[in-house]
Amino acid sequence: MPNFNKKSLLFLALFTIIGFIALQIPAATLAGSHAKFTLFDAFAPIAGGFLGSIPGAISVLIMQILNLAWHGFHITDAGTIIRLFPIMFAAIYFGRKTRFNFIIPLLAMAIFIANPVGRSVWYFSLFWLIPVVAYFYQQRSLIIRALGATFAAHAVGGAIWIWAFHLPKTVWVGLIPIVAMERLMFAVGIIVSYLAVNNALNWLNSKNFINYKFPVSEKYLWSS
Repeated sequence: MPNFNKKSLLFLALFTIIGFIALQIPAATLAGSHAKFTLFDAFAPIAGGFLGSIPGAISVLIMQILNLAWHGFHITDAGTIIRLFPIMFAAIYFGRKTRFNFIIPLLAMAIFIANPVGRSVWYFSLFWLIPVVAYFYQQRSLIIRALGATFAAHAVGGAIWIWAFHLPKTVWVGLIPIVAMERLMFAVGIIVSYLAVNNALNWLNSKNFINYKFPVSEKYLWSS
């Protein structure tokens, strides 16, 4: 976890503002709810990579609360509230390798299958073995890390969603190819976002605009 001072808190604030802007760009609507996927789903997980797991998750929560405030706390249904939590875990997952990255997806599978409908479509939860397997390799590859993070968010959301909304088995079955495609897209978005921000921050560091060095990973610099 980084040591916070005035400059690092300013960095957190700027990161939060960018995430808030990403929240305003819709990408898709969630089945059974009026809640929407946005570019935020591709950007927010990288907060854990730059701010640290817990500060990143807090930043993601602040982004979403600001978004609710911007829209006058207009909560259309339970989906709006549920959406606060999955992406926070994605930021935690992307931030660092901890045992929670392994445990939470397995727990989500158990919660999903405990539901009568979930039990009838148990194979839907096999998606959530991806972050479990990715846990063992997430420090080796940005691709694996991004896949683990986005499917970890999906695991948390799916486990809550099946209890909050009474979607029939046919809907869950129909979602399988959609989930595969959307999560691959989000993983690509996470990778692009991380590389772009990492290199942009490195460029700012090289120019010495302010007396603060932004956290960057030399492993993912384009010049490398």
